[in-house]
Amino acid sequence: MHARRRTTVLAASLVAALAAGPLAAPAFATPAPTSASNSASAPPSASTPAQPANGLDVDALTAALTGLPDQDATAALVRVGGTDGAWRGSAGVHDLTSAAPADPDARFRAGSTTKVVTAAAVLRLAAERRIDLNTPVQHYLPGLLGRKFEPITVRQLLNHTSGIQPGDGLGDTFEEVYAHRFDTLTPQQVVTSAAAKGPEFDPGEKQHYLNINYTILGLLIEKVTGRSYASEATRLVLRPAGMRDTYFPGTDPRIIGPHNHGYQAVRKADGTTEFVDVTEWNQADRFAAGDMISTTADLERLLTSLFRGHVVPGPQLREMFTVPAHIDGATYSAGLQRFAYEGKVYWLKSGARYGYSALIAGTRDLSRTLVYSVNSTDAKSEATNPVAQRIAMAALK
Repeated sequence: MHARRRTTVLAASLVAALAAGPLAAPAFATPAPTSASNSASAPPSASTPAQPANGLDVDALTAALTGLPDQDATAALVRVGGTDGAWRGSAGVHDLTSAAPADPDARFRAGSTTKVVTAAAVLRLAAERRIDLNTPVQHYLPGLLGRKFEPITVRQLLNHTSGIQPGDGLGDTFEEVYAHRFDTLTPQQVVTSAAAKGPEFDPGEKQHYLNINYTILGLLIEKVTGRSYASEATRLVLRPAGMRDTYFPGTDPRIIGPHNHGYQAVRKADGTTEFVDVTEWNQADRFAAGDMISTTADLERLLTSLFRGHVVPGPQLREMFTVPAHIDGATYSAGLQRFAYEGKVYWLKSGARYGYSALIAGTRDLSRTLVYSVNSTDAKSEATNPVAQRIAMAALK
């Protein structure tokens, strides 16, 4: 199925880079208290810096969260870190009915940031010699794709150069998929529909970011380990990274534990806008490509633990910082995306499900990191979310 492109803009040039749609980390050992505003006209309740924020524009970060909830987002949770210091902030509401303050420690749907976990799990299995990145996936999963497809290596799935077309979903419009939000579409059904379409291009010829690559990687993990994707991703990645509040809901439509509600703005026939609560949703079809629930603290742990080599061994970790050199315009590596801006290179991954947008980003040396969750009211739109744009511009400059 299509991985709709998400955009978080750091000036105009960040549009392309963030298209897609992280225990207390050692670097942030003294987190500051956080709270949130509960009024659209009130300023955000941003944290005191967790460390001296000499290189951070705290005023810009605070201003980025001002005015929530608004028409673009109902809440935002932000964690900025690195050698220049750390900052925590939150704003908005827990839900539109009560207007209670947003929970800064809330769980949320992390969308395609799940792919970072999936890639790390595959690379851990590669380090254990249970998966060979140069071996065709057809060797591990015979009959999955059929005779129309040339051999596709595991590495080509990881960096989105497989040529496999997207699988079918439960609708093309919000109204269609919302009507089926409690139905189950299995990963196997998604892959079967994708395989029936035949290849889009020969393996390794182009790079096309699609969920289907990581859906198949999830099935690969299950095949070589004999255990569920959720259990293996937890064993191989979540536990080593100290991600205690992250889990994979499968067919359960709820978000278990503290969470802020997500909404989708829907234009009514009379021209007014209705905000539909989309918090509960069966996302099983997203599987290893996007069916993860997490927190900003856990995603920060993922980012820092991963980059420090605490999750994936060095030889395999290099795959996450290697973009296919032979493909013009390629930006995706194994699980991450490369973005160069004003002399710095950031490695990032964004994600979005209805009601929720997320991002993890950092320099390779972790001199600057950013994790956010924005309760976007149009998370699956192609357009830039203004709140996410403000956060990125304030954090990554």
